[in-house]
Parts: sequence; C-alpha cells; structure tokens
Amino acid sequence: MPDSPAIADLLHHHFGHPSLRPSQVPVVAAVMAGTDVLAVMPTGAGKSLCFQLPALALPGLTLVVSPLISLMKDQVDELVRRGIGAAALHSSQTPDERRDVLRRAHTGALRLLYVAPERFASDHFVSALQSWPIARFVVDEAHCVSEWGHDFRPDYRRLADAAAACNRSDGAPERPPVLAFTATATPEVRDDIVGLLGMDQPQVFVSGFDRPNIELRVRPVSGDREKRVLLPELVGSKRALVYASTRRSAEDAAATLVEAGIAGAAYHAGLSDAERTRVQEAFADGSLQAVCATNAFGMGIDRPDLEVVVHKDLPGSVEAYYQEVGRVGRDGRPAVATLLWNYVDVKTREFLIDKRGDEDSREHDNTLEEQDHRRTLEHLKLKRMVSYADGSGCLRMTILGYFGDPDAGADCQSCGNCLNRADLTDEQLLFVRKILSGIARSGERWGRRRLAAMLAGVTDDLPEALLSLSTTGLLAGHDPKIIEKWIDALEGAGALISSQDLYRTLRMTARGREIMAGRQTSLALLVPTVRAKAPKRRKAVKSPRGASHAGTTNESIATALRDWRRDEARRRAVPAYVILHDKTIDAIATHVPTSVADLGDMPGIGPTKLEAYGEAILQVLTALPKA
Repeated sequence: MPDSPAIADLLHHHFGHPSLRPSQVPVVAAVMAGTDVLAVMPTGAGKSLCFQLPALALPGLTLVVSPLISLMKDQVDELVRRGIGAAALHSSQTPDERRDVLRRAHTGALRLLYVAPERFASDHFVSALQSWPIARFVVDEAHCVSEWGHDFRPDYRRLADAAAACNRSDGAPERPPVLAFTATATPEVRDDIVGLLGMDQPQVFVSGFDRPNIELRVRPVSGDREKRVLLPELVGSKRALVYASTRRSAEDAAATLVEAGIAGAAYHAGLSDAERTRVQEAFADGSLQAVCATNAFGMGIDRPDLEVVVHKDLPGSVEAYYQEVGRVGRDGRPAVATLLWNYVDVKTREFLIDKRGDEDSREHDNTLEEQDHRRTLEHLKLKRMVSYADGSGCLRMTILGYFGDPDAGADCQSCGNCLNRADLTDEQLLFVRKILSGIARSGERWGRRRLAAMLAGVTDDLPEALLSLSTTGLLAGHDPKIIEKWIDALEGAGALISSQDLYRTLRMTARGREIMAGRQTSLALLVPTVRAKAPKRRKAVKSPRGASHAGTTNESIATALRDWRRDEARRRAVPAYVILHDKTIDAIATHVPTSVADLGDMPGIGPTKLEAYGEAILQVLTALPKA
C-alpha cells in the first residue's frame, strides 16, 4: 500500500519526496493491489510516478508503452539518474544497443522497459516478451488508442493482444494487470480506452482537470502580420512555448522572436536529429528562452518554470490544446496561455486533416470508408475547437465541462472572457430581450442560425413554423451573423443553453426568462464587438455627393465589412477581392453611407456590385448595437 514503510522508503530514497500527492495515493494503491487501472491525470499531476514507484516494489519487469522516442529518452534518463534500472527500446538505436537492452531485460537487470507501440509488430520482440516475467503492462498517453483522442496511433490497437500474451511475474495464470494513463480524455475516449485495451473491470480515476494558476485567453487577430507583432509582446522575458500548426509557421514564429531579441528556436520533424536534440537540450538547460514548435514537441517536457504558452495557430482539437497548455505553470506559479484566433486558420487545419487522411491511407492501406471515417472524426474535433475559440462563455468552465470534470460549475471570473465582460446599456439590453423573445416564440426547438435568420427577417429557406411568428423580422436590418454572436454571448452568460446533440437547439434558462420579462434589469456578458486596429492615415477620397476630404476610417466598420466579405467570398467560392477591394472597404468605413445612392458614390462600387451587394453592405453598417 502507498502508506507502507517499503513504499515510503522507495519514494524518499529514489524520488526525494516525503509523501505522495493526495491524487496519487488511490492510484498507487490500486496499482499495487493488482487491478486494471485507468488514470486520467492532468499534466503536472505526477502520473508517471504512479507506475514508476510500484515498479520498484513489485517483482518482475514493468513494461511501459510510450508514443515518442523523446518522451522515452527523457523518462529513462531521469530514472537512471535516480539509480533505477530502466531502458528504452526504439528505432533510433543501433542493432547492438537494442540487443543489449533485450539482454538486460532477459537477465532481470531492468525494472522498467519503455517501448513504442510499433515494437509489437516485431515477431522477435513479441517472442522475447513472452519469456519475461511482467509485473504491470503500462500504456502511457493512452488517449492514442482512441480515434476520438488526439494523436491517434493505429499501432496502439495491437496492445490488448500483446498484453494477453504476457506472463505475470507473480505466477498467476491471467495476463498481468493493464494500467492506462493519460492527461486528457473525454468520457467517450475513456470508454474507448477500456474497451480497446481489453481492460477487466478497471478502477477509473479522473483527477480534476482544472489548472487554476493558468490564465486562459483567446485573442482575436486579423492575420499573420498581427500575430508577428503580438508574439514578442506575449513572450516578453518569460520562458515560453509557442505552438504552430505547420513547420513553416513554427520557423516564422522563431524568426519573429529572434528579430525582437528573444532567444528562440524552431522545433519540428523536418529538422535533423542533431538539431532537435540541440534545441531540446538548450531549452532544458535554460540557455534558450522560447521554443516554437509543432505538436511533436512538448510531451516529454518537464520544466516547472515555464510561464507562457502561445498557440500561434488554431490547434486541431480541444484535447491537443489543453495538453499543450498544461506544459506551463507546473510549479504552481501564475502562467498565461494565449490562443491567437483567426478564422482563416480553420482552413489550414482542414487542409492538414485532409492531407493527413490521404497520407494515412497510403501508409496503412486504409479503405475509402476508413479514410472518410477518420476525416469525419477529425473535422468534428476541429469544430469543437472552433466552438471554444469563438465562444463567449467562461473559457475555464468550457474546458472542464468538455472533459466531464465533476468540479465544473460557476464561471471562474479570471479567464479572458470573464474579465472582458461588460454591463449592457439600456439599448443593448432591449436588443437582447428581442432575441430572447424570438427564441421563446419559436418554441425553443431551433438552432442559432435559423433563429438569427428569423429575427433578421431573412426568410429564404426558413421552415414554415418560423415564417409567421410575431418576432419574425423583429431585428430587420441587422446582420444574422451578428445576431448569432449575440446568441453565443447570451449562452456564455448563462441565459441560454444548447442541446448536446447534433442540432444544438437553444432553450432559455431561468435567468434568460427573467431577463426577457424585464425582472432582471442588468446583465454582464462578452459583448460582440468588432476588434479595432490602430488607425491608419488615409489619402483623401471622393466622398458622397462629390465632397472631398481626408476622413478618419472607422476601423470597427472596416473589420465588420471584411468579415462579411470573407463569408460572402466563401459562399460564392471566389477570392475576397472579387467581392470588394480593401480601398473600397476603407472608403465605406470612412464615409459611412446611409443609402444605396450614397453607397454608389464609393470608389469600386459600380452598378453590378451595387445591385449584388448594396443592401447587404448597408445591413452590415447598421448591424451592431450602439454602445
């Protein structure tokens, strides 16, 4: 048991700890008792110790399946430094080195042996494995076994059969106990792990996912230029990780930091082994302040003093994002995690998903059906990530709720969204009440897109039930997209709730009904505003009705028009400049025409564009409620 003198002595002698953490105690007890165990413990909670410590107290060899060579190397080096017999078996070793590891395992010189899941494809290894007394069969980063988990690895599917073929070190006839550990797993991933690893009535431990010392932020940006401006500011003098979606983006981030006088370097699979080792060791010894990496970096990083993580690009899933966020603040001191959010990044992720699907199909000889299945899952996970990035709710509670954390409850009041909430003006509160009235009149059985269209009076393709409501067209003249953002903000403020099925239908909470009825006369939420950039000096342009002056561009309107232009270009499958040129947007945002005739005086607006887009542009100009 964890409180036994033998365990306590081993913990103190080899690891230097006076006692286990409260979350580790029941896990270690279950491991020692010989049951199957699934432990979901956040990064920094000490999950590795939960199988390393029992490995020293149990007879036989503890086999640890780990997905990355760098992760295996880090853990083995640390164990050896602590005087523990440990080794890894991987493809980067020479044949002589691999033979030496197998010899040491066979003679009983090792307590822990780390292997990659691909190793179980080797008949020679599987044959050798069956001759060793195995104390525990450990699957680290166990989310990789599930298609719903990030970093899915098909080779993990061999592990159930491999474990079943092992001989127990205590001489019992069954296979050795299987232990699965991961930092991020939703309830559906946890169910997959248990089933796919063939676990027998495992004890399941889910530690709290909350990392209260990490401040979560989402910062909308206009594009790569603004990202380059912000990166040095966000990193500052702190030790930092910057995550990027591609090798090129990681290189760009590193170059940006170096130009700003910050010691940074890129880390990705395109670098040589020697260069990756140099970067990792320089970061570990403190001579490198920041690493800009693709997600291949970080699973084995165990520095307690990292204070900043920046996601330069949108991650592919909430699981991947939160695991990468968990690399900072492991010493308990305050840390900041910032996601730079631009909708254009979604297209990059979608391209990477489809490209990887094609590569996996060629490598693993998948059927078209399997390939489509994988893509569908990856796109669904990406949608969940977009919902987080573009949401108005408490970022911390959104994360905790996603992972099924029992401690998910009231808003944290400390994340970026909570801190940016503002009290509504009387005009904004009236606008909100109209939205809530529309949802109530609709019967609370529709999604936000159709509800927003109904309120705006955009009746094309609306179902019959929404065409003749008293609230149809109640917000005519407002852009449905803006109304959707207000609906999101109301959900984030607890006035609305979405169903958990595919349709995401909306219904009001008790709080929402109080607001609609006017019994609650104040409300604070993340007001859907359009981010304003620093004003630029403009040349004089011809204003409506022939006047000429050098007006000041309203950057909020310009950004709203660019958002509309982006959506319209995507709908029509044409480049954005075909809809409107930047100079046309700047002119409109400077002079703010109030009629179709005034709009026709803008440079770049001819009769064809006026007929195609005139009314839509005027709707954008009047869509945002006045603050």
